[in-house]
Amino acid sequence: MVPDHPWAALSGTSGAALACCLVVAAMVLRWTGRRTARVAVARARQRQQAALDAMDKAAQRFRHQNPDLDSEALLALPLPQLVQKLRSGELSPEAALFTYVGKAWEVNKETNCVTSYLTDCETQLTLAGPKQGLLYGVPVSLKECFSYKGQDSTLGLSLNQGMPSEYDSVVVQVLKLQGAVPFVQTNVPQSMFSFDCSNPLFGQTVNPWKCSKSPGGSSGGEGALIGAGGSLLGLGTDIGGSIRFPSAFCGICGLKPTGNRLSKSGLKGCIYGQVAVQLSVGPMARDVESLALCLRALLSEDMFRLDPTVPPIPFREEVYASSRPLRIGYYATDNYTMPTPAMKRAVLETKERLEAAGHTLVHFLPSDIPYALETLSTGGLFSDGGDRFLQNFKGDFVDPCLGELILILKLPQWFKRLLAFLLKPLLPRLAAFLTNMKSRSAGKLWELQHEIEMYRNTVIAQWRALDLDVLLTPMLSPALDLNAPGRATGAVSYTLLYNCLDFPAGVVPVTTVTAEDEAQMEHYKGYYGDIWDWMFRKAMKKSVGLPVAVQCVALPWQEELCLRFMREVEQLMSCEKRPS
Repeated sequence: MVPDHPWAALSGTSGAALACCLVVAAMVLRWTGRRTARVAVARARQRQQAALDAMDKAAQRFRHQNPDLDSEALLALPLPQLVQKLRSGELSPEAALFTYVGKAWEVNKETNCVTSYLTDCETQLTLAGPKQGLLYGVPVSLKECFSYKGQDSTLGLSLNQGMPSEYDSVVVQVLKLQGAVPFVQTNVPQSMFSFDCSNPLFGQTVNPWKCSKSPGGSSGGEGALIGAGGSLLGLGTDIGGSIRFPSAFCGICGLKPTGNRLSKSGLKGCIYGQVAVQLSVGPMARDVESLALCLRALLSEDMFRLDPTVPPIPFREEVYASSRPLRIGYYATDNYTMPTPAMKRAVLETKERLEAAGHTLVHFLPSDIPYALETLSTGGLFSDGGDRFLQNFKGDFVDPCLGELILILKLPQWFKRLLAFLLKPLLPRLAAFLTNMKSRSAGKLWELQHEIEMYRNTVIAQWRALDLDVLLTPMLSPALDLNAPGRATGAVSYTLLYNCLDFPAGVVPVTTVTAEDEAQMEHYKGYYGDIWDWMFRKAMKKSVGLPVAVQCVALPWQEELCLRFMREVEQLMSCEKRPS
């Protein structure tokens, strides 16, 4: 007998049983769908552990063979002095390499910053010729996204595990030609689209100053390793602050050059072809002179030959070495992200020292910063609505460091528009970001790119009207709590602006958080009082003693002037460098 209504048969016990079956089926499908991701995680962790074991054995073997080497004295040498001792023969490249291999292994135990040991570094020492190159014998660490022959560049994504690179990226080739010895790869946040540092493959990297704090990202492994003394010099990338966040959070120096000053050939990414907001390759180190030495080495005929798309502009020594007084713009707030008391104090104290040293300081704030962040930068980064970005996560786990980004990008466009409309009266910043995370036609993308060009020209005109050489700005610091960056998106304002403008920008640590700074933070409200401001305030608690930096900015292609300004700030401001 057929029931009067087909759904009648699903009532009572049979309906409940069917519902349970559907739930179980969904769970099984989800579990089997992520089986590949689980296998990738297991293999990545095994590979990481094997690399760490190899590092430990290599370092112990060298220590056993060289018991009289003063490793602490070697680790304390600034990069220029280490290079001098290596070239003179006072120290051997083997001593430098294996001392840093041992130190990196120790640092990793506390921070989980190393993903791979580049074992061919040992072979590279035996094949080394005459003592040539500006970085002869210097161990260098690499952010995991730099392609290295025979090594995975996973970006924390399971689809990239077990896919070793077939060749070295151009900057890695240049480093080797300049005598450097790449020895480890370091951790990144999943997809590199975060200023935290965690992924399902290798786990969470923590800050060497305080393990409950983020090291920053996406070059977070580099920041932690260098900040704790496990490397002298490293390479990172930056598309929204990814060199500058970890440098500031971990108390080191970092430089984001103009987008095409250094070669990007051979970089692994999860989105290709996005050029509205420029990615940059740059150095990270303990001090500014080390950044300058790295830039001198990379801006060589070797790089211009290997990548002819890079403008053949060698390092301009006369600009970096100049001591003429500078005309410096500055601002203590961008009126978008309220600076912490320590951030504001850092800028104002640096301003006072610069003025006392004979430089001229002039207040200057670029115009229309909300427009640059919400419309231009967000629109440029997500011009396909995030579709290509999401493809990297199919069947994969999503790391908590990404916050709600994946969920938001998966929302239908009509729902994003509706949500933005509803949120606008109470949460205007979130509404603006949602509005601009949309797919665009080719014509609309061209319009956006033209708007970015016009905005850049406007800011340059404002800059030149005041006859400025460089600009001093706050830098987001101290370090936020782990997993907080993904829920405090608005705080990228101090860094993302200069990716949108494609201006070179570097960070220098100048002070640490005081008890008075911490007390004043209790009254922090933010400019908008939204969820981002609330999370930012919460994530900044318990920060006494953590490093605080300032940001130094110059016009496009003026990296040497930016570094010269950074050096001036570094010399005038003293800052504790405790972890190393």
